[in-house]
Amino acid sequence: MDVMTVTDGRRARGDVSRQAVMAVAVDLATVNGLDGLSIGGLASAVSMSKGGIAGLFGSKEELQLATVAAAAEIFQHTVIAPALTAPAGLPRLRALIEAWLDYSESRVFPGGCFFAAATAEYRSRPGPVRDAVAANLLRWRTFLAEAITRAIAAGDLAESTDATQLAFEISAMLDAANDQSLMFDSAAPYARARSAVDALLERARRTGLAHRNER
Repeated sequence: MDVMTVTDGRRARGDVSRQAVMAVAVDLATVNGLDGLSIGGLASAVSMSKGGIAGLFGSKEELQLATVAAAAEIFQHTVIAPALTAPAGLPRLRALIEAWLDYSESRVFPGGCFFAAATAEYRSRPGPVRDAVAANLLRWRTFLAEAITRAIAAGDLAESTDATQLAFEISAMLDAANDQSLMFDSAAPYARARSAVDALLERARRTGLAHRNER
């Protein structure tokens, strides 16, 4: 066995170990917070030594940043990727919204939406972790606004629709459903969020119809 084979084998085992650890880290972070995530606590949760965890991540901040990145990847696979299979326009926009609500309601993370929890924890704490959380939130809002823009281009929503504003309003409904469901241990907020989003989309659609009828 040559040196390259040994090195590749160790790297592969390290990648598997890292993935297994991250699966636990993202769950812990939504319940205990990113700041509550420690090398010692994570080592105990996954039955590894502190040295083993430190070898994978180096420092607590690097562990936190890796956890944010892992959560973003899970969000991509759970929310974004499934919605992209729907036809562009309003069907894809609705699929995206429904995927987000399912992601929160099904407790992909035990503490609800990872980024909602991280935002509450880090919104007034400058630094690399806050920047990473903010970047992912901006990526989501931008993607949602782009989906709205495509629905406008397809003629499903009014040309006068402000995509950025509508994305903000929809996100507010989704975040409220997530927070209230966790606080009151109830699925009812998700039904209310769906009704509220439907009303927002219907308003945008009717505005378009009214404009067309005036021409």
